[in-house]
Amino acid sequence: MAAAAATMVSSAGGLLAMLNESHPQLKFHALSNLISFVDQFWPEISTSVPIIESLYEDEEFGQHQRQLAALLVSKVFYYLGELNDSLSYALGAGPLFDVSDDSDYVHTLLAKAIDEYASLRSKAAESSDEAAKVDPRLEAIVERMLDKCIMDEKYQQAMGIAIECRRLDKLEEAITRSDNVHGTLAYCINVSHSYVYRREFRREVLRLLVKVYQLLPSPDYLSICQCLMFLDEPEGVANILEKLLRSENKEDALLAFQVTFDLVENEHQAFLLNVRDRLSAPKSLPSESVQPVANDPTPAQNENSTAPEDIQMTDGSAAALTNVHEADPKEVMYAERLTKIKGILSGETSIQLTLQFLYSHNKSDLLILKTIKQSVEMRNSICHSATIYANAIMHAGTTVDTFLRDNLDWLSRATNWAKFSATAGLGVIHRGHLQQGRSLMAPYLPQGGAGGGGSPYSEGGALYALGLIHANHGEGIKQFLRDSLRSTNVEVIQHGACLGLGLAALGTADEEIYDDIKSVLYTDSAVAGEAAGISMGLLMVGTASEKASEMLAYAHETQHEKIIRGLALGIALTVYGREEEADTLIEQMTRDQDPILRYGGMYALALAYRGTANNKAIRQLLHFAVSDVSDDVRRTAVLALGFVLYSEPEQTPRIVSLLSESYNPHVRYGAALAVGISCAGTGLSEAISLLEPLTSDVVDFVRQGALIAMAMVMVQINGASDSRVGTFRRQLEKIILDKHEDTMSKMGAILASGILDAGGRNVTIRLLSKTKHDKVTAVVGLAVFSQFWYWYPLIYFVSLSFSPTAFIGLNYDLKVPRFEFLSHAKPSLFEYPKPTTVPTTTSAVKLPTAVLSTSAKAKARAKKEAEQKASAEKSSGAESSSTGPSTGKGKSSSEKDGEAMQVDNPPEKKAEPEPSFEILTNPARVVPAQEKFIKFLEDSRYVPVKLAPSGFVLLRDLRPDEPEVLSLTDAPASTASPAGGSAAGQQSSSSAMAVDDEPQPPQPFEYTS
Repeated sequence: MAAAAATMVSSAGGLLAMLNESHPQLKFHALSNLISFVDQFWPEISTSVPIIESLYEDEEFGQHQRQLAALLVSKVFYYLGELNDSLSYALGAGPLFDVSDDSDYVHTLLAKAIDEYASLRSKAAESSDEAAKVDPRLEAIVERMLDKCIMDEKYQQAMGIAIECRRLDKLEEAITRSDNVHGTLAYCINVSHSYVYRREFRREVLRLLVKVYQLLPSPDYLSICQCLMFLDEPEGVANILEKLLRSENKEDALLAFQVTFDLVENEHQAFLLNVRDRLSAPKSLPSESVQPVANDPTPAQNENSTAPEDIQMTDGSAAALTNVHEADPKEVMYAERLTKIKGILSGETSIQLTLQFLYSHNKSDLLILKTIKQSVEMRNSICHSATIYANAIMHAGTTVDTFLRDNLDWLSRATNWAKFSATAGLGVIHRGHLQQGRSLMAPYLPQGGAGGGGSPYSEGGALYALGLIHANHGEGIKQFLRDSLRSTNVEVIQHGACLGLGLAALGTADEEIYDDIKSVLYTDSAVAGEAAGISMGLLMVGTASEKASEMLAYAHETQHEKIIRGLALGIALTVYGREEEADTLIEQMTRDQDPILRYGGMYALALAYRGTANNKAIRQLLHFAVSDVSDDVRRTAVLALGFVLYSEPEQTPRIVSLLSESYNPHVRYGAALAVGISCAGTGLSEAISLLEPLTSDVVDFVRQGALIAMAMVMVQINGASDSRVGTFRRQLEKIILDKHEDTMSKMGAILASGILDAGGRNVTIRLLSKTKHDKVTAVVGLAVFSQFWYWYPLIYFVSLSFSPTAFIGLNYDLKVPRFEFLSHAKPSLFEYPKPTTVPTTTSAVKLPTAVLSTSAKAKARAKKEAEQKASAEKSSGAESSSTGPSTGKGKSSSEKDGEAMQVDNPPEKKAEPEPSFEILTNPARVVPAQEKFIKFLEDSRYVPVKLAPSGFVLLRDLRPDEPEVLSLTDAPASTASPAGGSAAGQQSSSSAMAVDDEPQPPQPFEYTS
């Protein structure tokens, strides 16, 4: 009957009339038929909604019938677009509302239900009282939805809903029931960092993940320790490391080293030292014997720091332990591993290896600096200083100070603060030289006793330099810097000592040092007070302590703008990473009448919400960017967007694109730097397109900001992957050589040249570690660097954000064995930029050279000899490789390079097709864009503990009986002395030039018979 009716019904009128009948059976018949026609006849049914509602509310009516009425009303309201009413009636429909039904109605209401439930749950969590009770029927629907996802094996969907609805119990169920628990956990960590906006809840999710991880049969210790670091639980990390170190299995020890290197990459000094101090000493051994005696302790070492060379003296430490009576071999092994891991945790091992890598692979081009130096007028002290900054950045961490040594007379013209900067620059060049730092700076440091007689500017600069050398690893130097700060009342020296102390004790929250710096602040001297304010922030990074209110109170008292500005940045640093915990302080600062404190409020927003892409923070910053009365605040608000968005660099150019066209030059400058900060090292095409017009802006300081930002985006990108890199380098050269260019943009171009080739062309700017945590030091470094607008010496802070683009494979002894791996891409995509040649600087027309017949013959002869030699080498090379693989591999790199040069150069006529891959030798330069092309060879002797395309990677040795060939064995004296490094740029091409170049004419001389 019903089926027949269904074919010919043209109106719902009859069924609606039945609803008014008194017999419940008729009403039920009408309801069940109306449900099936509601999609066509809802406009007609909507007129009778009150009647259907009354049926739903009628207690006499059966349960099932009432739910049917509710479902019908819900569908009608859905078609009317009243989703709230529709949802509340769907809840009344109970089990009749089928979550597995694949219709638009169900999908829409489920989305609505989940949103509603999620917002109620988060309100309940925030208000923590039980006022915001959740409707149990709503909860039931969400639970049915979650169960259905888990049943259908849509685990990622279930986890998304569970996180959204704060149902950790369901999250745990989804993870444990999934077929690939490790993958699911990794996905969950990713989601919690990207989409959980409240810090407290994110910590709860991570705690749950740690719990699940530890229950697994094969726990993923790398991920567990990253979570524990995020939760700030050093005890847990120490326990895991100790368990691995005490294991009989050598691979567990390798894993422990790998975990530690991964933690060190996040640069959280206080946490790492905490872990180090919680590792228990070996049993039945006097604790002194654990530490091997340093061969030659330099003054920079204190009692508990071991030189990196000694960290690796495993046999030495074992020998020291065997003298102890009844030493348990297990304990000896543990002690030896403990020494290594302490070296890694203190950061010394990684710093030492990085130093050796940057030194041995240094490819900086001194000709660029020479060009800059020649084109800068001596009277222009700004460009003179900028050249010194550029040199320091270009050689950051390489220990090559050739340029300074070659131009001592030129350097000596620096006076006052320029002298301070010139001395501090040595700290950037020698960053990480923990062993010799103090002796390197000795000539400039304040000599104890009667004033020392040196210039206070170079003494202050030297103390700042010591901070830069020991940035984030200041155990050995803190005491010396404190003594220097206490023993002086010259404000320039205090300025340097405060900055140095802040850097060395970064984030350690040391109360005594804080009091030392505070006493300098309270002298109310503008120059020393500014550094003291920043330094307090550096010391207290991320502690969100009550110290911030103390600093804020003093900022209101003092009259000096410099001190207020230093404190404003310092306060912002204290709330680093605290997200919503910092809201009250941010509110206080952004409402302040003093524009300098509002400016600090922008930094506080930037650092509290660093890398979270938090919508609320972005909204606030955009509001200030367009509405504040002070240009400084507007500029900083836009710049701060770069810090909030660096985890999603693609978003930044889109968000600031309109601001970059603002009529206000300060806003345009802010937009340029925001893009520079968040897209640093990515070479993102949209970022470059946004910055290009700004590099030729009408206002000089906007051009300066755009040039610096462009260099930050393009660092480690070469012309083959984006042709605009070459154009940009030529543009910089043109600006630097142009006599009529104004000072501001010239300074920008000089600094940009330094940043493009930073760290000997072997570093990039990275704000996120490989595990997607923020690198504290790097973010803090860029934040302080961006304040160079007011104070040029802060430019050096940019060096804190540099991380080497290196793959450094390490064996069990933490040495670097020589082995080869593959980069599956054309070599030209990622090679170093070509060294510049001299003629670019002189624009004279080159006349054709007269060729003498004798020299032509000599040339031909030389060419022929080279060809013969090459063919001979080729055949001998083939023989040697056929004799056995070990001889070919053991060849020293200089031999290999020489061989390659002589083979490749002569037959230049026919261009060979470029190979589609290249073989790299550990340690190798691997730039970020290249990481996805790195492959390990099948028959390799070494296998990485975890697959990582760059950074420090521990290697399992599959053939431990064969002798190992090591590279990077000794400290920076190995390749060439820094004094001889001046020719490094040209050395590589010297053998190629030798064949074709004319000999130089002799020097003019007077002939006396």
